[in-house]
Amino acid sequence: MRIPRILLAAPASGSGKTVLACALMKALEMRGEKVAAYKCGPDYIDPMFHREVLGIDSENLDLFFESREELPRVFARHAKEKEIAVIEGVMGYYDGMTMGSLSASSYDVARVTKTPVLLVLSLKGMALSAAALVEGMIGFQKDSNIRGLLLNRMSKNLYPRMKQMLEQELQKRGYTIPVLGYLAQDEIFSLESRHLGLVTPEEIQGLKGQMAQAGKRLEETVDLDAILRIAQSAPELSVSDCKKGSKQKEEKRAGKGHTPVLIAVARDKAFGFYYKENLELLKELGCELAFFSPLSDTGLPKGSKGLVLGGGYPELYARKLSENKAMLTCIREAVQGGMPCMAECGGFLYLHESLADPDQKEYPMAGVIKGKAASRGKLVRFGYICIEGQKDGVYLKNGEVIRGHEFHYWDSTDSGRDCLAVKPDKTRSWQCIHMEGNLFAGYPHLYLPSFVPFARRFVNQCTQTGE
Repeated sequence: MRIPRILLAAPASGSGKTVLACALMKALEMRGEKVAAYKCGPDYIDPMFHREVLGIDSENLDLFFESREELPRVFARHAKEKEIAVIEGVMGYYDGMTMGSLSASSYDVARVTKTPVLLVLSLKGMALSAAALVEGMIGFQKDSNIRGLLLNRMSKNLYPRMKQMLEQELQKRGYTIPVLGYLAQDEIFSLESRHLGLVTPEEIQGLKGQMAQAGKRLEETVDLDAILRIAQSAPELSVSDCKKGSKQKEEKRAGKGHTPVLIAVARDKAFGFYYKENLELLKELGCELAFFSPLSDTGLPKGSKGLVLGGGYPELYARKLSENKAMLTCIREAVQGGMPCMAECGGFLYLHESLADPDQKEYPMAGVIKGKAASRGKLVRFGYICIEGQKDGVYLKNGEVIRGHEFHYWDSTDSGRDCLAVKPDKTRSWQCIHMEGNLFAGYPHLYLPSFVPFARRFVNQCTQTGE
């Protein structure tokens, strides 16, 4: 297939990729383009922002979770019937899953999807050194495919001189790389970190207006026509690559059941971190998903035979969650009564005896996990992991491995000991997960397509429970 596409990368996190990606998507949409949005890596929050604030469907592109053969299929399926794809990078352009590895980096995704790259630069406090930085980024890999530069937090007066200097210095060194525009230092282009998570409907309406203004402003300061030309230069992705990935996934999912079974999935302001591929896999395996709110509902959807409690920010809503006694009782009785349950990160916190809010005030929770959860005041776990069963569970057997990711500041007095989390470079590992009969609960966010038998067993168990 052929679809115009670009990837926005940067030398480091905090360079302004997210706000520029959002403003660019909005500007293209306002031009009448049908935009497909993507995020490199395991991030939930940016795709949620793309969907809820920009109204543009978004997909993760992750080379730890998906194989190099399957990733073009993921890209192609999501880009179907769209006119341009915008991929937001993760971390620094060359930062992979381990300290010295390019694997699963934004560069790796760009290489596999054959996508031209625009480098986003925040140059505060820099002049000629900026040219050295860019030369290093371009030349670090011969196939960097960096085709243009975008400057962030740049004043209107300084921009023409910075553009001229960068282009001239790069030309001297054999690189014809244009500077395509800038984002001004303006509140319109400012996004608080919490705005990239779950927000209230009132906040979303305000942010939609802000992003519309950002898109209009971008039209004035960025050469969108040049960006479109670069995007249109992206080579064709061979159909055979896409079919190959699809065939492999069909083979992995062979043997799925066909009996529809209702699965309750928590989704509201406190819970909402779900990989799109996870939910799609459950549906492919015969599930009907019924979304409910632990914040405001008093019970699970009628006819539910299984329960999924995803990640989110339950700590921010601890008081309200605790006050909803009817839902806490319903979930506790359902899990203790044998209902199959997957709970990860925020959902895992909800199952504890108590959960502390950011002020360290404790609130009673569901009481399924005999422990307390509270903030450690720092990042506890972060990054990709392989989760290996240490005993035979209902969904994961001893020695079997499913891939996942951890990112949390809250910790538990009992994180579980039934699985071993191992970093990709095998330099660190730790015990995790409560794997007790029908329950699989812990901090790791699972990527179900990485080990389809796990999901199939969960669905089968839900089906048997409903018989």
